[in-house]
Amino acid sequence: MASAKTASRSRDGAPAKETGAKLEENLNLFKTDKFDAESYVQSKCSLSEKEIKHLCSYLVDLKKASAEEMRRSVYANYTAFIRTSKEISDLEGELLSIGNLLSTQAALIHGLAEGVHLDSLSASGTEGSIENGMPSSEDREPSEVEKWLVDFPDLLDVLLAERRVNEALVALDDGEHVISEAKEMNTLSQGALMSLQSALSERKQRLADQLAEAASQPSARGSELRSAISSLKRLGDGPRAHTALLNAHLQRYQYNMQSLCPSCSSYGGANTTALSQLVFSAIGRAASDSLTIFGEEPAYMSELVIWATQQTEAFAQLVKRHALASSAAAGGLRAAAECVQIAIGHCSRLEARGLSLCPLLVKLFRPSVEQAVDANLKRIEESTAALAAADDWVLSYPPTIAPQSGRLTLAYNYKLTRSAHRFNSMVQDLFDDVGPLLSMQLGSKILEGVYQVFNSYINVLIKALPNSIDEETNFEGNGSKIIRIAENEAQQIALLANAYLLAEDLVPRVAFKLSADDSRRRTVDRQNRNPEQREWRRRLVSSVDRLKNSFCQQHALDLIFTEEGDSHLTAAMYINIDGDVDEIEWFPSLIFQELFLKLNRIASIAAEMFVGRERFATLLLMKLTETVILWLSQDQSFWDDIEEGPKPLGSPGLQQFYLDLRFVLLFASQGRYVSRNLVRVVNEIISRVMTAFASTGMDPDRVLPEDSWFDEVCQEAIERLSGRPRLVNGDGDLNSPTASVSAQSVSSIRSHGSS
Repeated sequence: MASAKTASRSRDGAPAKETGAKLEENLNLFKTDKFDAESYVQSKCSLSEKEIKHLCSYLVDLKKASAEEMRRSVYANYTAFIRTSKEISDLEGELLSIGNLLSTQAALIHGLAEGVHLDSLSASGTEGSIENGMPSSEDREPSEVEKWLVDFPDLLDVLLAERRVNEALVALDDGEHVISEAKEMNTLSQGALMSLQSALSERKQRLADQLAEAASQPSARGSELRSAISSLKRLGDGPRAHTALLNAHLQRYQYNMQSLCPSCSSYGGANTTALSQLVFSAIGRAASDSLTIFGEEPAYMSELVIWATQQTEAFAQLVKRHALASSAAAGGLRAAAECVQIAIGHCSRLEARGLSLCPLLVKLFRPSVEQAVDANLKRIEESTAALAAADDWVLSYPPTIAPQSGRLTLAYNYKLTRSAHRFNSMVQDLFDDVGPLLSMQLGSKILEGVYQVFNSYINVLIKALPNSIDEETNFEGNGSKIIRIAENEAQQIALLANAYLLAEDLVPRVAFKLSADDSRRRTVDRQNRNPEQREWRRRLVSSVDRLKNSFCQQHALDLIFTEEGDSHLTAAMYINIDGDVDEIEWFPSLIFQELFLKLNRIASIAAEMFVGRERFATLLLMKLTETVILWLSQDQSFWDDIEEGPKPLGSPGLQQFYLDLRFVLLFASQGRYVSRNLVRVVNEIISRVMTAFASTGMDPDRVLPEDSWFDEVCQEAIERLSGRPRLVNGDGDLNSPTASVSAQSVSSIRSHGSS
């Protein structure tokens, strides 16, 4: 065995020696004479300031992630841990009861044995004493302890019968003290000691039962309840006492709850207030009594938390059944939000007592609130689509009072059509209603829902365009609705005004409340919210672009095609131009004259509708011009006739084609809606047509007049078509944001085309 112990010590000591040797080796660096502390520190601090900040940020994020993981782990296993602890506590109580029973049986056996032994000793002792002339034990006076031991059980029975709890507790303490002294000083026999212990155990159990019964009575309140629970704890049965305390508070508030009748009231807020006050006041009183009597012992605190959680869950089910269910199903977000806010307000008061139940309450109420949000969004979609069926698509200022909510004057003063006013007011109501519930983290869901509803409204506006075709549009949900058609250009531009003002200003303005109204939200949370809201706003603008593209496609097709489906823009209109170029009266082609006039009409209407937002009107004109020119560049039948047709393009046709494109660039430049993309496409078209003309063996540069001649003809056409006085320099406003682009494009179009 000695050798085994030596081997064990040698095995245990090996790692310690290796660790010590390694540590000694690492410390040798500091023992050398050449050790430079500053160089050593610098070598360990080679990271740059940026890298150190990045490392610190990484460590902070890691700490947060670790804390969150620990929180989730504790929350996931907390109930199982407490249940196991309670089972262990119950087993300990059962073992204690078994021990008491065994002690009682042992006391009886020892008492019987002691009695037999005493009888034999008494008989022999009597004979001896008679022989020796000594007095017997019957002649001896009993001691004080023996007298007390005889009267003690009867005294306890009297105190218990008269429910004199404090005196009974004192008597039991005296009995415990006598037992401890008897064990130390050996003043009682083993049988008497066991008998006393059995009597104490039996009376303790009876007193504990009396106290538990008293605590369970509905009439037991306040100091009376705390006194009973304290006495029960004093008996050494703390778990039973704490459970009795919680059950007493539960029975009391369940009794008081019978006076409430949630199902018979028409106002859910009042019932939620009464129910919240009743339940959370009971939880608060139970927590206060628990801390007062039992302190902050982990076992009791855990049981309190589990009990409070159970009562909160039961409360949430009641509120959902009697207040939230009907409101959520009907889209009554305001009523649902009021009930949730009332409940959270009462629940938050428990945090002062160490009970943080608001996150649990938020989790339980979240599905009902989300259902109310979904129903509200569905109602916005249906109401807006229904109003669009009768909308005259005429812009007007908002009404003083929103008809569906009865709220005060709205906080905007833009002209919209009736359906857009309804959409904006209902979305504003939605954000106002959900504002108090920011703690439920519904921001992302609300933003996504509003985007979907806005996208549905854009589908309605697209459907209001005459002969609109949008392959990407899904009209599910409003496909059966009959939408009133916007017949003229003013009504169609009003559709764009609706979409643009809602996406650019009105909807984002009310959505900003999701972050601005919560003053308690941290700066980091607001910074994280901004990218999400920017992306959401970008998606709104993208939906508006779908409407704008449909508008431009429709008007481009109206220009290019007749009602019978024939095209106004064909290669024949250039190829079939014959005669001497000097005898032709040069003027832009009819389709480009119509394009110029249409753009002027749209610009005039947009100038009235987009006051202060001229950029959108400019982008609209850019898009419409680009749509027509892009169609020309992509019309394969047109280019097949130009490049490979039976009749080649002649000099007059080339000159007319060049004049038309020059005309487009010039009026776009003067109208301030020329774009780089338009210039690029025009240059590509000119290059392609000149290449086709050069394939006939002729030089396009020698055939075409100077650029000044084209400018003169185009300017004259602009004056005749618009009725404006002739510009001195033949160009637009030099301060225009597109002036530099247009000037360069108009002067260099031939160089790009012939390159």
